[in-house]
Amino acid sequence: MTTHETDFRASTALDGTRLDGATSPDGLLPHSGRGPRRQRILLIDDHPLFVESLDIALSRAGYDVRQAEVPESPGRLASLMAQVSRSRPGIVLLDLDLGQFGDGARLIPSLVQSGCAVVVVTADLDQARWGRCLAEGARKVLSKGARLNEILAVLRRIDSGLPVLAPGEREDLLRHWHERQFRHQHIQARLELLTNREAEVLGNLTLGRTVREIASRSFVSEATVRTQVKSILAKLEVSSQLAAVGLAHQVDWRSPVD
Repeated sequence: MTTHETDFRASTALDGTRLDGATSPDGLLPHSGRGPRRQRILLIDDHPLFVESLDIALSRAGYDVRQAEVPESPGRLASLMAQVSRSRPGIVLLDLDLGQFGDGARLIPSLVQSGCAVVVVTADLDQARWGRCLAEGARKVLSKGARLNEILAVLRRIDSGLPVLAPGEREDLLRHWHERQFRHQHIQARLELLTNREAEVLGNLTLGRTVREIASRSFVSEATVRTQVKSILAKLEVSSQLAAVGLAHQVDWRSPVD
């Protein structure tokens, strides 16, 4: 359990939701049947079992739940946002890893702009990635390992207009995100020092090609390629080809070769 989950668990009692036994026999918090139904929730997640389970649980808790059909192409953002527009949810529960559609975090600004409160529920425990979600406008990020009652407590606090972040949580996560941005900017600056030929050599290395294969493809000697590799390592401030390739992947560097 992360520190943030522990801190928030201690704070959820602020909204009157008891997590110490005021549940049904199966551990869920059912809708009491009194008062109007809670606001509409849209689930954007490509894991059917998780979505179906959450749909059932949230419906029992009194929410009007809809499921979005996640496109299989990253270029179908407009199609997904059209579903959001038709559903008109008050809250969106969003996964970050949406299969072939890609990174769910890129949806957050558009969802927030459309008036939705975004709660990210993800299996990724990368604190810097969580910080990015908050920077983009998400109200809260929860682990998929969290208890259902924790998710319900967050939704109820949003319903009541109450804060959902534990003290210091936002600042801590944003710090992780900003530190990663700084590291990536440094790596990008080093990559920009490479000559066109060095960039081609690095691109070949990222594809798993050996010095001999690169030399053969480029019609130059292996000694020439080794000299170019040595220059690449110096400019990237690393000591091995593996580390250079790791930096390129870390910032999603676009190779000039295929």
